Order: sequence, then C-alpha cells, then structure tokens
Amino acid sequence: MTDQKDSSTAVAADVLNENSTHGKNNNQKLTDKSMVNLMRQMTLAEQTAANNNGYEAKYDEKAASRQEWKFWQTQPVPTIGTKIDTTNIGPIEPNKSIDELQQEPYKLPDGFSWNDIDVDLEELHTFLDENYIEDDGNDFRLKYSIPFLRWALCAPGWLKKFHVGVRITKSGKLVGFISAVPIRMRVFDRELPMVDINFLCVHKKLRLKRLSPVLIKEITRRGHLEGFFQAVYTAAPFLPGIASKCRYWHRLLNVKKLLAVKFSFLGRNVTVQRMQKLHRLPETTQVEGFREMRDDDIPQAWRLLTQYLTKFHLAPTFSLNEFEYLCKNRPNIISAFVVESDQGEITDFISYYHLPSTIMNHPQYKVLNSCYMYYYAASRTPLTNLVNDCLVQAHNNGFDVFNALDIMDNKEFIEKLKFGGGDGNIQYYIYNWKCPLIPAEKVALVLQ
Repeated sequence: MTDQKDSSTAVAADVLNENSTHGKNNNQKLTDKSMVNLMRQMTLAEQTAANNNGYEAKYDEKAASRQEWKFWQTQPVPTIGTKIDTTNIGPIEPNKSIDELQQEPYKLPDGFSWNDIDVDLEELHTFLDENYIEDDGNDFRLKYSIPFLRWALCAPGWLKKFHVGVRITKSGKLVGFISAVPIRMRVFDRELPMVDINFLCVHKKLRLKRLSPVLIKEITRRGHLEGFFQAVYTAAPFLPGIASKCRYWHRLLNVKKLLAVKFSFLGRNVTVQRMQKLHRLPETTQVEGFREMRDDDIPQAWRLLTQYLTKFHLAPTFSLNEFEYLCKNRPNIISAFVVESDQGEITDFISYYHLPSTIMNHPQYKVLNSCYMYYYAASRTPLTNLVNDCLVQAHNNGFDVFNALDIMDNKEFIEKLKFGGGDGNIQYYIYNWKCPLIPAEKVALVLQ
C-alpha cells in the first residue's frame, strides 16, 4: 500500500506562435481566443518520482519495478484486466477474527529493527526531507514541516503504532517509514472503515534491500489487528488494483520565479511579459461575502461539504470533529474560506493546503511555495468564481504555484482559470476491495 505524490517540478510551454493569432493587432494584444489556444497548447513537464526513483545511478529501476509487481500479485487486489461491475463490489478476502491474525511483527533483514515513530521529532522531518519524493532531475524535493506532519498523521483516531519506522539496530538511525491514518470511506453505496496509507519512504541508499514490501506487510498486519481490512492509497506507478486514474494540473502564480527555477519555460515567441500577462490575477477577491473561515462557520461549512460529497463514488465521510480538525485555518498548513450571504448564511466553502518544495542547487531561490486544492463545496457561488478568489488569496499570500487534481468538479474551472496539465498521472488504489474503475470526476478524496 504505497503512496506517492505526483510532485510538480517543471513546466514546458509549447505555446501558440504569435503569427497564428488573427487580426491586425495580433502582435500587440492577446485576444480571448488566442489566450485559450495558448493555454491549451501549454504543457507542464512534471518530473514524477515513481516509487522513489531518480536518486542513485546504481538503483536498478526496472528490476525494482518487476519486484514491485511481483509483490502486488501476492496481495488481495484485483489483477490487471479484471472486469468488475457494480454488482460484485466488495472485499477480496473476508475479514478475519483476532485469532486468525498474525500477532508478531514481520521479520526484518538482519541488522534492522521496528520502532514506533514520534511525529513531533525533528528526525522524521529530516528523514523525509532527505529521502522522500524528489523529481527525476533532482531539482525539487517535497518539504514536510513538523507541524504539517503532525496535522497529517495525527487526525482523529490516530494511533502511534500506525507510525511505523525501521531503524538500523546498531546505530538507531531511521532508514524506513510508513504510516496509516483511520478514515471512513464510501465506495459507491458501501461505507466502511479504512486507513489512508501514506509516507512510504526508504533511505535512498537502501532501496534494493527490499524494505518496502516488509513495511507494507507490517502496516497491513497492524491495521488488521485494529479492525481495518481495507486501505486507500495513491501511487504514481501503475499497479494492480487501480481504482481511479487522475492527473495533476498547475496554475502558475509567480511566473518570473517559476521560469527562473525551471519549473516552467517560455514557449516559442513568448516573452516573460506576455507570460505574466496571461497569468495575471485581480488584486482583490471578487465574490461578495468571500472571507476567511472562522471557527463559528465550521458547522455550516461541514454540512455543505457533507452534502456535496454524496454525489461521488469514492469519498470520505467526515464527522464534525474530523472536518474541524482537517479543514480549519492553520498557519502554514491550511487556508480555508467561506462565502457569507447578506443574511449571515454560509453558502460556500473552499480550502487549500500548503506544501512547499526545496529547490535544489539554485543560487537565488531555495523554496518553491506550493499549495494544493483541498476540499470545497459551492452551493450558490459558481465554482469558477470561488476558485478564482482562492487563487487571488494564494497569490497575495506569496504562493508560487497552485496545484489541483482533476477530481471532484475541478474540470469545470481548470481550463477557464488557466491551469496547465501535468504529464504524469496519480493512481488511486483500494486494498482488499474490488470495484469498477472510477472516473476522476467521481473521486472526492484528497490525500496529502
């Protein structure tokens, strides 16, 4: 049960040639039509770290990929090509009683030992910072802060035993990690408890030690002992058991910086000024009543989101307590906004989470300030207008790029608001569960 983030790293703009626009002022003015064509021809060359690749020249990616497939063929996930319809949705293996479960941890290679990890320690932050997802060009690396890790890993119902580490026995050095967080999920019309598997990471010098399968089996064993027989996770590689195939899209906010760090490139006959003009946003929000969410807004926002999520085939079901924990404003973690009507009613809700990347080997810029679309529910405000105000807020708060998957109703605004499509996909998987392939627009689960 792996989890990989589709880490955005570079934008390659293969853009409209100036001479292909129409009208006598085509070299001086971007028309609405040319802007649309320009955006449609822009592509973002994402460097996806599929299964922690791109680190060591000695790391045999093809061999590792074959081993990974071999491992997943032993797990309770549908095999590639299996046709499943809505009449046979359900578990692949039945739940087991406590007496049928393995009680002892899986055996690690000699010299390694299990350890439950304290997420508040600098150690985990440093380990992920040095070994987690990085782009193939070694230009960007996801940067998880201690407060962010605490928020992501200590949601309501969390257990320390689900923060699984592997250490070198002699030195005590952390060299492997995987986590699970309880979450209640609805798959089509079936609701059941699951765990969200995340942060699978092995030290980059130990990638061929086959620690990942043991980590996966151990977190599965611990989940079973707590009554969790299904899990949800995402991965960049295409593996057996895929539930949905999604794609990242990116909205450039700080064009000049993104060009400087080679996140994006200028296309043919496109100047920096033209690129900036294309992505310019209003200085202030436009929707009347749009503001930051306050604590007393949370019950109304929760009801809006709860109702909104019922339309999707793969979606979480949050209690009020869970929603408050996950979606309330937290400095450097979550930004949440609502629209309040003249009568004081909360009519719309939207949020994004903060996840920067370290910029490697650049003389001026050290951090790429990225944010990601999180949960939202638009009941009266057009979604495009709501997201546009969210972009304005993100830009005014110093973010360089705004990322979003093509899940939920995101396709309504992606092209209109000048998001560019990434060239990599992110797959959703459900462990020990069979169901038909779910279209991206019917997915409403956002994993960090």
